Amino acid sequence: MPPFPNRREAGRQLGDAVARLPLADPVVRALPRGGVPVGYEVARRLGAPLDILLVRKIGAPGHEEYGIGAVVEGTKPEVVIDQAIAKMVGADQAYIDRAVAREVAEIERRRAAYRLAAPLPLAGRDVVRVDDGIATGGTVRAALKGLASAGAARVILAVPVAPADTLADLRPRCDEIVCLMVPEPFWAVGAQYRDFAQTSDAEVTELLAASRSGKSP
Repeated sequence: MPPFPNRREAGRQLGDAVARLPLADPVVRALPRGGVPVGYEVARRLGAPLDILLVRKIGAPGHEEYGIGAVVEGTKPEVVIDQAIAKMVGADQAYIDRAVAREVAEIERRRAAYRLAAPLPLAGRDVVRVDDGIATGGTVRAALKGLASAGAARVILAVPVAPADTLADLRPRCDEIVCLMVPEPFWAVGAQYRDFAQTSDAEVTELLAASRSGKSP
C-alpha cells in the first residue's frame, strides 16, 4: 500500500518535518503543478507565504523533449545550459537565446494565468523549495541554482519521496534536505501515492489564492 493517500496528506507530513528546522522568515516555493498541493500544506504548517517557482526546460533543436538545460524565473531569469550536450545536438548560442526568450514569455504567461504578481523577494530569507517528489533531479538542479542566485539566506529542499542517488547528487546544491521516503528500489514518484491524479491549473489557482487569503479551500 503506497504510504501517501494524496499530495495534500503528503504535504501535511512534510510540513511537520520541515517545521522541526530552525527557519528564519521562511517562504515556500512550490513547483507547479503537482508540487503546489504539497507546498500549500507545508506553507500552512509553517505560517509562511506560498509562491510558485516556474522552471522551463530548454529542448534540443528538433527534439524538444530532450533537455539541454532550463530557465528559472526570477528578477533576472537564471539560465542553466549543459554546454557539452548543447554542442553535441547542434544548439548554438542563437538557438539558445531564442529558446530562452520563448520560455521566459511562457513563464510570464503562466504567472498571469495563476493570477500572480512578480515572485516574492527571497533575499535574506530561508526558502523551502517543494515538489511532490523527485526522480532524476534535472529540473531541481536548475531550480536550486536559481534560488541560490536570488540571494536566499538558506535553501531547503523538501519532498515526500526521492531516490537515494538523486538526493546524494543534490545535497551539495542546497543547505538542507527533508525527504520523507527513500524507496529502495525506486520505481517512480507516483508509486508512493494512492491518488496521483494530475493537478489541474484550477486547483493551483485555488490553492495559491487560499494561501494568500488564509481561507481553507
